[in-house]
Amino acid sequence: MKTVLDQMLSKYTIRSVDDKKNALKEVVQEVALCGLSRGGFFKHAAFCGGTALRIFYGLDRFSEDLDFSLIEPNPDFQLQPYFASLENELASVGLKFSAEEKPKTSDSAIKSAFLKGNTKEHILSIYGTENVPISSNGIIKIKLEVDIDPPAYAKFESKYKLLPTSFRVNLYDMPSLFAGKIHAILCRSWRNRVKGRDFYDYVFYLAMRTKVNLRHLRARLQASGVLTERDEFSRKVLIDMLNQRFAMVNFEQAKADVLPYVKDSSKLDLWSQEFFTEISKDLQVVEESQEE
Repeated sequence: MKTVLDQMLSKYTIRSVDDKKNALKEVVQEVALCGLSRGGFFKHAAFCGGTALRIFYGLDRFSEDLDFSLIEPNPDFQLQPYFASLENELASVGLKFSAEEKPKTSDSAIKSAFLKGNTKEHILSIYGTENVPISSNGIIKIKLEVDIDPPAYAKFESKYKLLPTSFRVNLYDMPSLFAGKIHAILCRSWRNRVKGRDFYDYVFYLAMRTKVNLRHLRARLQASGVLTERDEFSRKVLIDMLNQRFAMVNFEQAKADVLPYVKDSSKLDLWSQEFFTEISKDLQVVEESQEE
C-alpha cells in the first residue's frame, strides 16, 4: 500500500540524483504548507512568490523558497510559534526536518526561517539503499520568508490541496502575484547578477493572459522609492518602465540563472531585449478604478 509520501512523489519523473533532490524539496514545501495551514498561519498571512505560482497555478520551473506576506502589517509578528506545526506535519509523513529562525542582520520588514533536513538520509529512506553520490553532511534547506509590512491593495483567494491531507491556503490572486513579479523585475538588485527566474515567470504570466494589479504595483513601487504619490502611473507608464529595464538586461546572464530550474531550455532561445519588448505590448492591467 502506498504511503502519503509515495503518493506525493509518484507525479515526478526521476532520472538523476538532482531529480530526487528537487522532488524531495517540492514535497517538503507542500507538506510545510499543510503544517502552516493546520497551525492557523493563513489566518494572518498569504502565500506568494514563485513557489505559489508553481504549486497552485502550474508554473513549470522549480522554485526554492516559500514566500509569504501578512494580510495586514504587524511589526510584532513571529514565525517561531508555527515551528512545531511545521516539524510535526513533516514527521507525520516520515520526513525529519527542523525549523530554525534566521536572525535579522539588517533593519528589514522580512522575517526568515529555514527548514533543514539531511539530504542523504532522506534520499536513501525514500529511494532505497543504492550508492548515492551525496555527502553524508549534505543538508536540504527550504527558506521561509514573511513580509510583515506588506504594500496595500493586494487581493487574495483560497486554494485547496488534498495531500498530505486536505488543507486550505490563502494566497495572492494572479494579478497581485504578477504585480509582485513586475516589481522584482524593476527593482530587484543582485549586484552584477540578473535573476532570470523573474523573466521566466514574466513570460508565464503573459502566456496565461494575467492582468496586473496596478494599484498594488503602484504601492510596491512607492514603498521602494521608485514612485511618489504625485507620479502618474498607468499601463503606458508601466510598459515604458519595463522597456527601459529590458534595455539594461544581459539576457545571456538571465538565461544562465534560470537554466538549472527548467527542463526545457529551448523556451529561452528567443530571449532578448526585442523579444521582451514585443511581448510586453500585450500586457494588460486591472485599472485602479476597477479595484474600488
